Amino acid sequence: MNKDALVDRMVKLTGYPKATCKECLDAFITAVGNALKQDEQVVLTGFGTFLAMKRAGRTGVNPATGKKMTIPARRVPKFRAGKALKDMIK
Repeated sequence: MNKDALVDRMVKLTGYPKATCKECLDAFITAVGNALKQDEQVVLTGFGTFLAMKRAGRTGVNPATGKKMTIPARRVPKFRAGKALKDMIK
């Protein structure tokens, strides 16, 4: 499911106009991104937790040239599913 399909499903579930659902989804994505940028966790009880994890630097191989290269450390987003979400998809 892509973003447009999710918006369409939100319209069916809520009865709100498509533009409103799209704005709400965009606002949610922006709010989560901004919170992760500030190193905050976003906890939605029952659904899951969005957090930023630190990934250590490592040595990799350039597939085009075969040369070894250093991949720098960085922060990456992560999602941990909550119990209610896990139970929902069983």
